[in-house]
Amino acid sequence: MTQETDQQLIELTADIVAAYVANNQMDATGLSSIISSVHASLIKLSSGVAEEPPQQQRPAVLIKKSITPDYIVCLEDGKKFKSLKRHLRTAYGMTPEEYRAKWGLPPDYPMVAPNYAAARSHLAKTMGLGQQRRERAEPAPAAPVAPEKPAKTRASSAKASPAKAAAKSTGAVAKRTSAGPRKRAQTDA
Repeated sequence: MTQETDQQLIELTADIVAAYVANNQMDATGLSSIISSVHASLIKLSSGVAEEPPQQQRPAVLIKKSITPDYIVCLEDGKKFKSLKRHLRTAYGMTPEEYRAKWGLPPDYPMVAPNYAAARSHLAKTMGLGQQRRERAEPAPAAPVAPEKPAKTRASSAKASPAKAAAKSTGAVAKRTSAGPRKRAQTDA
């Protein structure tokens, strides 16, 4: 390694350790071990030595034992759930399809405990969900009805202002809305 590269690694180590110490509480005795581990990691990265590939994750329980009548066991962490879908989404950001692919599970691998699914199915059936109505109301035969004639209205009421129409329906006298005085026709006598 050249002196310039070594100086850059020391600066990077100092920056990384300073950021770590600023965000985490620790005693002074652990500081030297952190500095040495960060520096060693940076040397490995700069020399191009690849780390061992991570070993394939093993399931928390056997796949055969992950399905019980009352719960499903998550293969990621070994926790028991009635419904696994929400846990996978919130804890691991996985969809059921991704979970099945990761663990080599068949497409019909359940995400819900069998007894829980049966209870929900029974509840839905008792409520009548998912079924079409068995008895549809048949329309009564239509009797021939003579068409009603519209009531005759006065032509003036159709042209009347809304205030006059409202006054007529309530029996009140409508006020004039025009601004000027009423003109009377003059006749020559």
